[in-house]
Amino acid sequence: MLKKIIASVITLIGVVLGSEVTYLLIKYLNIKVMFGYQLTNINKFIFIGLIGLITGIIFYFLSPWIINRGKQSTYQVEKTLQKLPTHQIILGSVGLIVGLIIANLINNGPIKLIPIPWIGMVFSITVYILLGYLGVSIATKKRDDLVNIFSLMKKIGVKDKEKTSKQEYKVQPKVLDTSVIIDGRIADIVKTGFVEGPLIIPTFVLEELRHIADSSDSLKRNRGRRGLDILNKIQKDMNMRVEIFEKDFEELSEVDTKLLKLAQVVGGIVVTNDYNLNKVAEFQGVPVLNINELANAVKPVVLPGEEMTVLVIRDGKENGQGLAYLDDGTMIVVDGGKRYIGDTINVIVTSVLQTAAGRMIFVKPKSAVDKVS
Repeated sequence: MLKKIIASVITLIGVVLGSEVTYLLIKYLNIKVMFGYQLTNINKFIFIGLIGLITGIIFYFLSPWIINRGKQSTYQVEKTLQKLPTHQIILGSVGLIVGLIIANLINNGPIKLIPIPWIGMVFSITVYILLGYLGVSIATKKRDDLVNIFSLMKKIGVKDKEKTSKQEYKVQPKVLDTSVIIDGRIADIVKTGFVEGPLIIPTFVLEELRHIADSSDSLKRNRGRRGLDILNKIQKDMNMRVEIFEKDFEELSEVDTKLLKLAQVVGGIVVTNDYNLNKVAEFQGVPVLNINELANAVKPVVLPGEEMTVLVIRDGKENGQGLAYLDDGTMIVVDGGKRYIGDTINVIVTSVLQTAAGRMIFVKPKSAVDKVS
């Protein structure tokens, strides 16, 4: 039933279009004779009606093709809109409205002065299409600039209010990379409340996690699934706002580069445990929170001369050395500790070495120190 109604409307459009075009041609080309007949008013009416009828029949037979093409176009538009973030659709709509308003002003101004109506109509349609497209294009492509302008205006308004009220502090969003999600310690840090939100999870990071979770390698598969479980835990079990950033920077190929670009766009901080990403971010001026640096910073402070009890578990690189470890994984090098392997002994700290890879503590058995003294 709906198809029949649409076909009838298309046929009616064909009749009107054919009649109107024929009328305009006769009027502006000043046609007085057609097929050997003098075009009187009655003849003009018959001829215009005949052409309108013919174009209506043509449009009727073309209506199934037009309807199918319309369905395909509607489906493609709907599919494209589903992929776009909501804010981008809203900005595009606003840009379209602004473009059409400007086109209307132009249409009611210079275009009205054109003496030939059909030329004015062509110009009018062209202006509406062109300015409507430009409005959508500028609003979506210059989204970041528009957001920055609104943010700047908002900041100016906030500064005016702050003259009579207390100062407000802005919390920078935290952008999580794939490595720190798989690592899992971010969930424990969030639980303690030391990290303020919101946490931003880009869709390209979720896609990378999904690929890892679907890997044929069992180790990679387990790591990917662990990362997805950590995200679900943070989102469901903790009082932390988690946002999914849907925009993908298609002009960039690497995930790390996209992360840094995203942090610059949203004014956020990248949270990672990737040493190389940390260095690239520092070079580009993007703030970074490195989980490994945090872990090293909160390790217990050990000073030379302190006494501690350790279990020597294996020999070291140098001759006669033994190795022990603290609960947090800090390596302890026991000078002359090879003969104590497997024993728990008291040691005295001689020095502490901090490296990029972590911290190393050098000790001597207390018995050896007592003998010397």
